[in-house]
Formats: sequence, structure tokens, C-alpha cells
Amino acid sequence: MHIVVVNRWPRFHDGQRWDFSLGRFEELIDHERHRVSYVVDPVGATGVLADPSQIAGLVEIDDVNDFGALCAAVREIADQVGPVDQLIAVSEFTLGIAAEVREALGIPGPRPEDVAVYRNKLRMKELVAEAGIRVPLFASCGTAESAVTFARTTGFPLILKPVSGAASMGVHRVDDEGTLTTQLEQIDTGDYELEEFIDGAIYHVDGFAGEDSQVPFLAVSRYINDCLSFESGGQPLGSVVVQASPLRSRIEEFTRRCMSALGMSSMPFHLELFVTPDGDLVFLEVAGRIGGAEVPYLTEKLFGVNLFQVWLDALCEGRVTLPPMTGDPSGGWLIIPKPDGLPARVVTVTPMRGDFGTIWRELVPSPGEVLPPGGSYDAVHSGRFILIGDEATVEEDIRKIIAGFHIETVPVSE
Repeated sequence: MHIVVVNRWPRFHDGQRWDFSLGRFEELIDHERHRVSYVVDPVGATGVLADPSQIAGLVEIDDVNDFGALCAAVREIADQVGPVDQLIAVSEFTLGIAAEVREALGIPGPRPEDVAVYRNKLRMKELVAEAGIRVPLFASCGTAESAVTFARTTGFPLILKPVSGAASMGVHRVDDEGTLTTQLEQIDTGDYELEEFIDGAIYHVDGFAGEDSQVPFLAVSRYINDCLSFESGGQPLGSVVVQASPLRSRIEEFTRRCMSALGMSSMPFHLELFVTPDGDLVFLEVAGRIGGAEVPYLTEKLFGVNLFQVWLDALCEGRVTLPPMTGDPSGGWLIIPKPDGLPARVVTVTPMRGDFGTIWRELVPSPGEVLPPGGSYDAVHSGRFILIGDEATVEEDIRKIIAGFHIETVPVSE
């Protein structure tokens, strides 16, 4: 089989950063059995660590999300190595464009209409709602006039979000019509949707959908704060793995119903839902990839499941092997975002590992280190922590870390 991997992720070797350490293509794909090629951008090139003698082809382009450039690169590899049997993209931000390239070049695998199920927030809610599962009231913005009509009918607050966004980027809570009108003037309305605001706790479920949308593995977690507050409000974000309870059982069954409704198969998923004060479960959204932040590292630690391995085995070997589930472990993670006023130099920072026996991994910047602006969950933030322990203790410790953590910085001229 000729496999082409599209990679935009680096690999770190300083012993501190664990980001992308589980997505080891050189180990997880058999480079002797298969012909394996890569298309990368400059950052992604640092994440290709296979022996050069085992790489069938490699093309570096400036931007793997440039359709023309990516198409040309895959064509170049196909001309050099042979027809492409599998085009693999594991980043949220390359799933869509990889589907477009497959369609354009006649490569087997998911097409844009398939990927829309877990990339297009309108399409996913349509399918879930058709299965009788509760979703927020929603509508495409379409035009500013139709968006305002929906808002007047549904009422405020509302959530305005990109149809194909990720990590809460570009998402806004809108509390009144004046704010909505202003926001609509600043966006391409055709790329956005409006959703009913749901009052409730947000949970996420991370797992793998096998053949026929069966779910052989999943883990339920409860957010501490939420992604929107992290992205736009600078608030800490964390979550805790939920241990056995009637609510967890309900969420697991809810997730299986959603996977069936969406027809997702042979892929990992990251599903988010609300649990309302009345105990109702409401679908929020789903992604057809491995959860972000510290989710994959905690999942591998607690359950012995490297979802990258499972996904690549499904794609490259046509099989999935999962370890038997034993016990009822829990753990959690916490990210304290960068301070305001970046770039900034760290003066002092409060390591927490010595005060909490539950902390398995900790990443805090060193005094003198400069924190640049930008970056997603995998950036060097003010503090990142992965904890292991029972559910109640881990949640308590996360809240104590939030309360006790301190970082002092000074601005740096760019």
C-alpha cells in the first residue's frame, strides 16, 4: 500500500514537551511493509522522524491548507512513487482539505460530503436531530436579515460560531440584537451559524468508532470551565474523567446513538454535550479526530489506549486492537492560559507538582522565558498539568491549583 501522510505537527525533544509524542508515524505505520510518503509544511517537517531510507517520497510546501499546493504535492509524490492508496490527515485543520484532494485526484477515502458529518456543525446537528436526539435550536446565518429573524424568534443569549471551526476559535456569545448586528457586519455570514444558548454543564466523550459505527472504546469527562471561556475570556480550562455512575451510563448510551446517527466509523471522535440542570442530555458538536489539549496523553495513561495507534491501524492495516478495560480509573488535566500583554518575559512562576501528589505531568515556563502570542492548547501556557487519581480528588486539586497558581511577567518589545 502507498500511504501519503499530511503532517503539520512538530515533535519536541527537550524532555519537557509531551505534545504530539503519541503520533509517531515512524513507529505507528509499518514503513517496511508499506511505501510511506509525506507532505509537510516547515513545522511538520520537524515531526517526520522515520529513517530517510524508509521514506518513499517527501514534499515540503509552505501551507498544507493551500489546496493547489497540496494537490500538486500529492501528484508529485504519485508520479515519483506510484498511485496513492491512502491519504492520511490527522489534524482537525487538514481533514477537510484532505477530503477535497482525495476527490480531485481519485484517491480512496472520505470525500467532502463524508467529512461534513463531523466538520460542518449544521450538517451534524441535522443528522443527530433526525435521529430524535435533542440538539440546540440552530440556523445558518445565511444573510444578516435571516440571522436577526432567527435571533428574535429564539431569544438571547445566542452562540455565533463558524460552521467548520474548531477549538472555539471565532465563537461568540451574543447577548442582544445590537451586538449581533455588529458581529454580523464583521463576518462572512455564509460561513457562520447561530445556536440556542443551552444552560448546563459541558461534558466531552473521547473514543473510537469502529465498523458500522460501533463504539468499542470511550471515556466520559466533565469540563471545568469551558473552551469558549478559555479561548475568548482567558480563563483556565480543564476536565475530569467521570467514574461509574448512572449519569455516565446515560452519556455512554447517548454517545452510541449519536455515532449511529452520524454514521461515523473507523475513526476516533471527540463529542461534546450539555447536561442541563434537569438532567437532559443535549448534543453540542462532534469532531472526527482525537481530542485536543491533554486528552490523548491522559487517555493513554489511564486506559493504555493510544488513539493515534488505533486510528492508524484502522487506516493502514484494516484492523483495530484495544486492550481489555480493567478497573475504573480517573484523572484530569488543566491549562492555565498565557497572561495578557504578550509577548512577555516570565519573572516568577509557581510550580505546583511538589504540592499535589496527583500531578503526573507539569509544564510551566522558566523565569526568563518569553511567552509569544498565539498558539492553541498545545502552546507553552502559564501552566499545564495532567493529574491522576479518583474523580473527586482530581477535581478538588484542579480547583486548588487554579486558586494557588501565580505567574509574574513583564512586557517585551517586539
